[in-house]
Amino acid sequence: MRHFGHLSPAVRDSLFHQEPCEFTAASPARMLATALGATLYSPATRPKLADDALKQVGRGVVSMVLCLEDSIDDADVAAAEDNLVRQFADLDSRGVELPLLFIRVREPGQIQSLVERLGPSVRRLSGFVLPKFTEERGVPFLEALTFAESASGQRLFAMPVLESPELLHLETRTETLAGIARTLNKYRERVLALRLGVTDFCSAYGLRRSPDMTAYDVQIVAAVIADVVNVLGRADGTGYTVTGPVWEYFRLQERMFKPQLRRSPFMEGRAEELRTALIEHDLDGLLREIGLDRANGLQGKTCIHPSHVLPVHALSVVSHEEFSDAQDILRPERGGGGVMRSAYTNKMNEVKPHRAWAERTLMRAEVFGVAKEEVGFVELLTAGISAE
Repeated sequence: MRHFGHLSPAVRDSLFHQEPCEFTAASPARMLATALGATLYSPATRPKLADDALKQVGRGVVSMVLCLEDSIDDADVAAAEDNLVRQFADLDSRGVELPLLFIRVREPGQIQSLVERLGPSVRRLSGFVLPKFTEERGVPFLEALTFAESASGQRLFAMPVLESPELLHLETRTETLAGIARTLNKYRERVLALRLGVTDFCSAYGLRRSPDMTAYDVQIVAAVIADVVNVLGRADGTGYTVTGPVWEYFRLQERMFKPQLRRSPFMEGRAEELRTALIEHDLDGLLREIGLDRANGLQGKTCIHPSHVLPVHALSVVSHEEFSDAQDILRPERGGGGVMRSAYTNKMNEVKPHRAWAERTLMRAEVFGVAKEEVGFVELLTAGISAE
């Protein structure tokens, strides 16, 4: 699979200075953590889940979470588990390219049970999402995952969700974060990425952000995100990939755009028209939040609607300017440090302070590609919508 793989080779060639690389579920964990991109959540009760997953591949989705937790009623858990077993068998029988598939469980016991019930189709599973993760709750989940991996012979990753009240409340946050760090470090090779449960954070105070507000406008939430990145997202080799929080709004009706977008992959001269349309359909808040995610050290995003996938991926592509700066900073002859004017002659590139940023940027460039000099977000987004 590859990002923007749903576009034709000719369109990709017109957009990218360096095309996104191909990767598989067996690729190195560091690459997969960056490549998660917009991770689309779907209730495990959906009767045509296999068809849905294949449809989303055609829309550029490379990672999905099939949810047995908050997205379904308590009374539907057993039926949802049965449905997952059937749907994985269906997917396995088709022998086609799939996104990275994860199951969000409620309890540790579900991990081993599901892996056993999946049988040979477990090879289509990339791992489990672990809810309300703390030191106390997390250890049983990770032990269950380790046992299931050993028993099945299938590499299985964990994606803990940081969403517990203990993490939110100021008086317990420091110790909770320290406990989470201790637990994660013991199972580092199992942890693909950390996810943020911002909806649960807001719920603890009876809050809900409006479509013109980002998570960073809610100060209680912003403070938790900052502390999570501070402790768990460091770029010194001790940190983990932390993914962006969910965006709840999805009024965008994509088909309103498609007739005119199909006329040209670049909508020449109509960039401002598209921007206005996106703002009118409640995507302005999403775009601002994606930018703030990146600025605050988060990668990718939890998504609950397919219309969010293309904006997340379009904004994940490395610009030609970013790529140029990162390459300059990491040149072997710069190993001793120093400072230089950027090739774009608009900023200072200082080798030692900017090295970690440059390394992350080149990893993102590998999996999301590098846009051509004249190509920006609008061109990437419209090309993606036109392809559907």
